[in-house]
Amino acid sequence: MAIATRIYTEQLHVSYDKLKIINDLSIEIPTGKITALVGANGSGKSTILKAMSRLLKPTEGTVFLDGHSIHHQSTKEIAKKLAILPQSPSAPEGITAEELVGYGRFPHQRGFQKMSNADREIINWAFEVTGMTAFKDRPIDHLSGGQRQRVWIAMALAQQTDMLFLDEPTTYLDMAHQLEVLCLLKEINERHNTTIVMVVHDLNHATRYADHLIAIKSGNVVYEGAPMDIVTPQMLLDVFAIHADVIVDKRAGVPLCIPYGLVSDDEVVAKEERKVAVTSA
Repeated sequence: MAIATRIYTEQLHVSYDKLKIINDLSIEIPTGKITALVGANGSGKSTILKAMSRLLKPTEGTVFLDGHSIHHQSTKEIAKKLAILPQSPSAPEGITAEELVGYGRFPHQRGFQKMSNADREIINWAFEVTGMTAFKDRPIDHLSGGQRQRVWIAMALAQQTDMLFLDEPTTYLDMAHQLEVLCLLKEINERHNTTIVMVVHDLNHATRYADHLIAIKSGNVVYEGAPMDIVTPQMLLDVFAIHADVIVDKRAGVPLCIPYGLVSDDEVVAKEERKVAVTSA
């Protein structure tokens, strides 16, 4: 049975200064699942995330949210449906964790309306979900990298959206804090059926924590599906230009990639020659 989707793109093109980054992109995001955008640096992953969350306007094509163009919906309306955490977000100096998480309630308030008891209950809930209640009064700049990222996620949860977009949420975190954040996102997805879309740098993290992968190369989707279905040595060759073995992680039951070499220049030339030969034939 097909998985329902609330957000999708049709023939999306995105350019920077006349340089086309995304080409004719049509994808659907499975509702209630974790989707990871993967690919080499500069492949267009973050651009796709920004375009789908209305941070970038496409040069052509449409992003649909609940059946309507996302660019025909108000900012406040979007913020009640979709929360986004950019890569390496910054907060005002001296702001406390509780103040930052309180920003998540702004889409639900009118003008300069004060925080209601209901707002405070939701903020407390967001701290509980992220395990950060004990740090509510701490200034953000006094927290560790993993703790800060948890507070940002708490702010997104306080928006009470059922979609969460994150651009490389584990950037600059050490291994333990990376796992801490990814496990939290998995828990949020499973407990609250939150649709999560995230750009992931580490393919092994993507296969471990995502239900659905979209592999991007030069602004195009080259592979898409469940990790066990699409992650193969050929996929790693095509998307990342590396040689790798792929085994099954017996503990998690997901593909585990073990790189052992880069694609040589001679291999690249030979591949291009084969393409030309096939085209000419």
